[in-house]
Amino acid sequence: MPVKQSSKFSHARSRQLPKGPRGGVELLLVHTVDPLGKQGEVVEVSHGYAYNYLLPQGLATVATDHHKRMVDKHRSKLEEIARERLAGLRSVLEELVRTSVTIEANANDEGHLYGSVGASEIARSLKQQDLMISPDQVILVGPLKEVGLYTVRVRLSSEVEGDLKVWVVPSSSESGS
Repeated sequence: MPVKQSSKFSHARSRQLPKGPRGGVELLLVHTVDPLGKQGEVVEVSHGYAYNYLLPQGLATVATDHHKRMVDKHRSKLEEIARERLAGLRSVLEELVRTSVTIEANANDEGHLYGSVGASEIARSLKQQDLMISPDQVILVGPLKEVGLYTVRVRLSSEVEGDLKVWVVPSSSESGS
């Protein structure tokens, strides 16, 4: 009587992904992944990156011939969606560039902060002005450790980035500012 394979192994075999020319896994990007590629592109990645990140996050799918044909068929619609998204990001950037952020921090008499101001404080201050920016979109060379005016880089996508003015001021000890 033949020995039946356990379901664990047969399931793993059915999930094998198509191999690319360099030995990696070929996937079709459902969403743009900045260092990897744009929506609708076929990319080759390592097995771990595919199984542990791209597929579980819904950022990519298996690059079957059917999926490739669907993307080719809908490419103009995908490009229009991408253009609209970029236009939206650019309008947010225009508003950001016109805005300045003031952050109060505890400082000594020489203007040195007792702590520092980082990307999360800048993002929180922008949120109070109804500008939704995540801390990872704020590019700092290092934490801001002194009172003053800083120009901080904001990257909304790989194609949309600009400068933001950040004022770091000493927090007032008086309640009637």
